[in-house]
Amino acid sequence: MKDKSKINSRTTDRRSFLFGTSALAAAGWVAVGTGTFVLKPDWGLAADPIKMGIATDITGAIAAGGNSCWRTAQLAVKQINDAGGILGRPIELVLEDTASDPGVAVGNVRRLIQQAKVDVVFGGITSAMREAIKNPIVKRGKTLYLYPQLYEGQECTQHLYCTGPTPYQQVSELIPYLIKQGNKRFAMPSANYLWPQLLNKATKKVIEDNGGEVVLEEYFPLDQVEYSATIGKIKSEKVDHVFLTIIPPGLGPFGKQLYESGWQNDGGTISCVYYDENSPYYVEPYALEGTYSCLDYFHTVDDPFSNKLLAEYNAMWDDKFLFTAGAAATGMYRAIKLYEQGVIATNGDLKREAVSEALDNISVANGPGGGYKTVPGTGHCAMNMYIAQNKGGKWDIISSSEMVDPKECA
Repeated sequence: MKDKSKINSRTTDRRSFLFGTSALAAAGWVAVGTGTFVLKPDWGLAADPIKMGIATDITGAIAAGGNSCWRTAQLAVKQINDAGGILGRPIELVLEDTASDPGVAVGNVRRLIQQAKVDVVFGGITSAMREAIKNPIVKRGKTLYLYPQLYEGQECTQHLYCTGPTPYQQVSELIPYLIKQGNKRFAMPSANYLWPQLLNKATKKVIEDNGGEVVLEEYFPLDQVEYSATIGKIKSEKVDHVFLTIIPPGLGPFGKQLYESGWQNDGGTISCVYYDENSPYYVEPYALEGTYSCLDYFHTVDDPFSNKLLAEYNAMWDDKFLFTAGAAATGMYRAIKLYEQGVIATNGDLKREAVSEALDNISVANGPGGGYKTVPGTGHCAMNMYIAQNKGGKWDIISSSEMVDPKECA
């Protein structure tokens, strides 16, 4: 007898792929192979374009984030091309679906390097994805790679730049704030891969340094759907706060079961440092209510450039895939604009070594959530950070910190 769950999974992936390709076609992308799409500039056909590769999840469990990422890339490139390109050269985008599956992604990303011969690659959402594709890009492919997502830190590979927040940027202010609110006993239910493991290690130190205690730390397969035993421990151990690092597809079931246990009604609080405006695609809104997050941007950040950027994104797309930080869209925008400045600094030299050297010390005055700059010798960016709480589906900003150092690879 056939496994119906696998049949349903394949059917769902196929439907989401068809939906994704329809959106891409409507946005001007042309399919040049299975999972490969090209967006050519609408001017400068005689000029040799700069080729940017985008590797992200059009399909799979993290597709809500991946689809916002390619949309963000298209917006950023449109802004650059509309302003005359980079030193007069237009940008051509080549997109590969990483399908929320590192095994699938490796072969697809190789096409960016070997067939499309892109000058740079942007993308990857989960750390498992980054780990899978960085060698085909950076080492074997000898191509510059910019990784846009918040992550666990300790990525110090040469010619790989990280444009999302690090653990220090996310928890150095968030955890002391939570403890001051009376949260002393912490639980860490987590997905079993690199990001939660290393993020939890860094977070545990901050918890203990500030007088708190981790009373529960458990790791689960990504597709785990039953959490009753863990939730029972959270209640019996009188946990005050759940620092959550479960990811889809297991996130929805956990949020539902924890909420139905009544733990939050009894005063328990939750934080998840990738929660943002896209999170209702992964977890029920009632399970988001009252949760905390700490990111480089929320829609409620009020500065002129951020407001204009969000308005341009919404006008360009006007659909369910939102421009958010936890989904790596802000990191994608930051990465493309950073690369633009790097190429300008080299006077148009696209060689990996030249652009990489230039990127080591770049400041950009405007970005989502504020300006940012690379910290020399680290491959990471200092950026503004915001603590926020979800209230009625809106992320209310509690506090902000300017140009927080990543504290990585120095």
